[in-house]
This record gives sequence, structure tokens and C-alpha cells, in this order.
Amino acid sequence: MQMKTGVEQSVYAILILNMLPDKAVLPGEAISQQLGASPTYFQKLLRKLVSADLITSVPGVKGGFKLKKKPEDIRVYDVYLAIEGQQSLYSSSGVLHGMLELEEEDCCCLLTNLMEEAESSWKSVLKRETVASLYEEISKNYQPKLQLLQEWVKEKMVL
Repeated sequence: MQMKTGVEQSVYAILILNMLPDKAVLPGEAISQQLGASPTYFQKLLRKLVSADLITSVPGVKGGFKLKKKPEDIRVYDVYLAIEGQQSLYSSSGVLHGMLELEEEDCCCLLTNLMEEAESSWKSVLKRETVASLYEEISKNYQPKLQLLQEWVKEKMVL
């Protein structure tokens, strides 16, 4: 399993948007530049986050993006779902069936239950972490660098 970089970029974009004052927005181009993301690809990610009701898009010359929900109400899992969708990480391809020459009705995949349990555990970890909890951790561990990022946000934001 390999998660696409879009999930990572989206989580950090939301963390940046978390730093905005209430009535401010941040242009998507500025966020993509800060994250080192392709502007075209990043616009697709932002559209997915808007569709998932995690962020809001404000059109116009003074437009940009801002959070639609409170940071404590945005779980990392919500971001994952917005970018990756609901599909399961594992899908049996019938190797056991072919290996043992089983009849269709006798076939099961020994890995299915194991993978479902692992996926459930992984999801529960992502569900317990929120944008607020991640921001708190960044504030605690990287305060001087966070202040520089906050200054950048103030410089790039649009009121």
C-alpha cells in the first residue's frame, strides 16, 4: 500500500488554512507554491476538498480558500476519504482459489479478514487525529519555524 502524495499535501494545506483569521482566504497558487506541489494537480486536490465540505472556495480577484469546518471537526481520515475515496486497500485476486484448484463456492481468501482488520485499525488511527491535534503538535514541537509560516500566511492572505 502506498498513499498518494495528494493526501499529505491536502492535510498540510488544511493546516495552513487553519492559520487564517476568520474572514481571510488564501489563494490556491500560494498554497501549492508553499507545499512544492504542481499548481495544476493541486487545484484538483482543492476541488476534492471543497466537494468534501472541508474547505470553502471564494471566487474572484480577492478569492481563495478557507476552512469550512472547525479544525477539531476535520479528521485526517476525512481528508484521506476526500482524496482517495472509499475503496478498500485490499482486494483478493483469487490466488488461493487457483493455487488449490478450489471450486468457486469453496473459495475464500485467507488474507481478506486479516487485511480488513489491518485496514480497520489504520482507519481508527486516522479518525482519532484532527487538524487541531496536528496543529497542536506542530505548535509544541516546531514553534520558531511555525512562526515563520504564520508570517508567510499573513503576507499571502487576502481579506
